[in-house]
Amino acid sequence: MFNIFKNNKKDHNNNLFINIGALLIHVAKIDENYSEKEKEIIKKTLLELGLSADVLDNVFKKSEETEKNSNQILEFTKEVKNKDEEFKIKIVEALWKIIYADNVSDIYEMSLMRRLTGLLYLDTKIVGDIKNKIKNS
Repeated sequence: MFNIFKNNKKDHNNNLFINIGALLIHVAKIDENYSEKEKEIIKKTLLELGLSADVLDNVFKKSEETEKNSNQILEFTKEVKNKDEEFKIKIVEALWKIIYADNVSDIYEMSLMRRLTGLLYLDTKIVGDIKNKIKNS
């Protein structure tokens, strides 16, 4: 019985990372320029958030499928919004890195980030400070 619960917890954890990956992929695709650089940022972020390297490729592939088959971002943020602020800040940093991967941000990316700020229950000043840090680095 114990192994069943352990596997369920692992699956639940992987679902969190799949949804985070899908969110990051969605932001990467919003400008219709989904690059290898953005994919690397996404993978690095998943590892930094605690995903095991041995399941990275599988989770990334499932994240791409999840993003492709979804028409809304609410399901990607559902679990993340309940995480601590530090966890959410790491995700926002990755989002800005993805947006500025091509050194430009457009109105669609900015609009999406404003929406995500609310969905993740983050202060706009914090998100703005992160944006400026990433933009100027």
